[in-house]
Amino acid sequence: MRLDFDGTDPLDRERFPADEWRLVETFPSDDDIGITETLFAIGNGYLGMRGNPSEGRPSAAHGTFVNGFHETWDIHHAEQAYGFAHTGQTIVNAPDSKVMKLYVDDEPLLLSTADLLEYERSIDFRDGMLRRHLVWRTPSGKMVQVDTTRMISFTERHLAIMTIDVTLLGGSAPVVISSQILNRQDGADEYQDREAMAEKIGWDPRKAGDFASRVLEPQGDWHSDRRMILGYKCARSGMTLAVGADHSIETDNVVEELIDTEPDLGKKVYRVDATEGHTITITKVVAYHTSRGVPARELFDRCRRTLDRVRRDGVARAVDQQRDWMRKYWTNADVEVEGHPEIQQAVRWNLFQIAQASARADQLGVAAKGVTGSGYEGHCFWDTEIYVVPFLAYTFPTAAKNLLRFRVNLLEHARTRARELAQRGALFPWRTINGLEASAYYAAGTAQYHIDADVAYAVARYTDATGDRDFLRRDGAEILVETARMWADLGFWRVDGGRTFHIHGVTGPDEYTTVVNNNLFTNVMARFNLERAAAVVTDLRESDPTAYARLKSRLNLQDDEVGEWEDCAAHMAVPFDEDLGIHPQDENFLDRELWDLSRTPVDKRPLLLNYHPLVIYRFQVLKQADVVLAMLLQGDRFSLEEKRRNFEYYDPITTGDSSLSAVVQSIIAAEVGHHHWAMHYFLSGLFVDLADLHGNTADGVHIASAGGVWNALVYGFAGMRDHGEGLTFDPRLPMAWPRLRFPLRVHGTRIVVELTQDAMTFTLVEGDPITVSVRGDVHPVGGDSPTVVPLDGHGPRLTHLVPRQPAPVVRADGTVITAGVPSDPDTLAEEAAAQASSAAQLDSTVPPAHH
Repeated sequence: MRLDFDGTDPLDRERFPADEWRLVETFPSDDDIGITETLFAIGNGYLGMRGNPSEGRPSAAHGTFVNGFHETWDIHHAEQAYGFAHTGQTIVNAPDSKVMKLYVDDEPLLLSTADLLEYERSIDFRDGMLRRHLVWRTPSGKMVQVDTTRMISFTERHLAIMTIDVTLLGGSAPVVISSQILNRQDGADEYQDREAMAEKIGWDPRKAGDFASRVLEPQGDWHSDRRMILGYKCARSGMTLAVGADHSIETDNVVEELIDTEPDLGKKVYRVDATEGHTITITKVVAYHTSRGVPARELFDRCRRTLDRVRRDGVARAVDQQRDWMRKYWTNADVEVEGHPEIQQAVRWNLFQIAQASARADQLGVAAKGVTGSGYEGHCFWDTEIYVVPFLAYTFPTAAKNLLRFRVNLLEHARTRARELAQRGALFPWRTINGLEASAYYAAGTAQYHIDADVAYAVARYTDATGDRDFLRRDGAEILVETARMWADLGFWRVDGGRTFHIHGVTGPDEYTTVVNNNLFTNVMARFNLERAAAVVTDLRESDPTAYARLKSRLNLQDDEVGEWEDCAAHMAVPFDEDLGIHPQDENFLDRELWDLSRTPVDKRPLLLNYHPLVIYRFQVLKQADVVLAMLLQGDRFSLEEKRRNFEYYDPITTGDSSLSAVVQSIIAAEVGHHHWAMHYFLSGLFVDLADLHGNTADGVHIASAGGVWNALVYGFAGMRDHGEGLTFDPRLPMAWPRLRFPLRVHGTRIVVELTQDAMTFTLVEGDPITVSVRGDVHPVGGDSPTVVPLDGHGPRLTHLVPRQPAPVVRADGTVITAGVPSDPDTLAEEAAAQASSAAQLDSTVPPAHH
């Protein structure tokens, strides 16, 4: 969504004050429950819990998600064809263990109706802890202080810890706390009408659909005095899950304890005769374990082991380990923006989201929404490789490697998919959980062959940043070879005034232009894929004959394949229009007319929810910056003037309907000198979730956009590039920013980069000395003192603004490309209704014909 930021803070700072290390809410609201459930969600990459209140209500969408835990279903096509995706996958809402209901004088605590004298909810980025403090005046006039915490461990990926402290500030009262595990996936929500909610939300392909039948089949329930465990098996996928909860209570009050379990519900109930000033503290330790097929009874044992370990070592140790983990994370990942606390808070919130999505994904992949919501069915896309892996490669390489291992583990499925589409090598799915293509709409899904090059790009970014040759020898080379084979087989040669390699019938990242010939992004990324595969195989052959022999034997690699890849890359068709001086998005892109977004009503955005795909496909209009993204990832293959011309041509026709677009537009705008638009798009990406700029934050965090925020800071404003040997910098620090500071890890060496208006400083923190290049000059980084590079400005500062209305241009054949807006579907419907009404009135006044 295109927004006109004028420097105004998009958040209500009375409710969400600017705290540089916390996201804080000072009063609750029923108006944006779904959004705040996402903003205050916690997770570790394996397990995630939405920010639902402990009381269970009010709530827009309860959610507890385990990475990769999904149900499958048959995709029914209206008209079936060979090779169409046939098995859908949807993430399952795991049993909810967040519930800890509170009753005082038999009156429930409900935020929507409670008389709250004090309230604060916060997530502290330094320890990953969700906290809530409130003072409640009950209907009978009692004053009750309630403090809760919720933590999902970064060190024990199966573990969550919750606490509730209840203190009567005046008088005495009976207090009941009911701690539960509730199967919300299949059980009717105890307070909401699901059908009414679905009708209110309406249709949106970005949201997850509902299942028509039971998903989680009970596999047993068990309890002891303080512990309860429930087990389930997914009806179709066969995946299994067990969840267990251990409880303890500390209080001077008289307590009665009850516990019971049944197939879809476990309850541990404390009945307390509470007295003034005597706090009731209940600690709930929860463990989730899942498997692709291990019986649930074995998962019961795994839950017991996790819970036993915490009972033995103590909750305090788990909390201390969490703080230590977060301290190390920020040492390696923090980006400091001096003088702008609102921006600093948002930057850290976004970087915290990447940790919550990837830290303990442990080869399971990172879904588009991480583990914060069910948006996009919980599927993984190519977004992770392009927007998240670069950040992790330079800050948290272990997590980056795990994300690549997710693709390695699915390589056999990718080989099968390639054969289904009559291709050699491997073809990774556009969207998936288990490795099978889950996109039923092939034009904007399966046709996105560029996913192969995106995975290859991530392999290159990781290995270049870390120097991990072991991964490259064993796994990376195999991915590069199989994806290069796919490109060499997919494309074809054409001899017409020259010999060129063409790739037809594909869709690029821009989903508003589908199944085209020679999509620029696809072709330049395929060229990179082919070149890198050839270079790695050649290097292995020369430097590690043993690894090369194994690769050759395992993949039946032929000697002439490397030469073929090099030939295809060297002669790749790259569309370019000499008259306009731009790279058309595809071979026939300029044959279409321009869509005038400046005249498109706001209520018709995003376009995909208001216009038939065929209407959109007939125009030059972009969901996201396709060519602009290519200029970032393959920036050394475009001149600065080409980048400027391309940016200025495509920017007015880019809707930004994709959350992936803004950060890339920010980076290229900064590079070419459009500093105003660089900041505009940076803020659009920075606040995409915090300010709900796309209207779908309630479905979960946009994880790729969060990764893009780091890219916009480091690749954009700091001007870092990593196209060749080593790192280069050409900074573009915003004029209003006094300082930007961030760490980088390169081949095991950690440096800190500090950028001001006058200089760029590099400090070696650990590891061996390295060299960096700043605007063409090479500088050593190491020794006893920092390396200070004086700066003469921050690149060009263009004074002209890119117009919001696309200007008519002339094609090479002399025809004019005009700009317009297709007829409004609602207006056409109203006109048709009016015509029908007029016709009916006319019929009523005309006498019947005589025969």
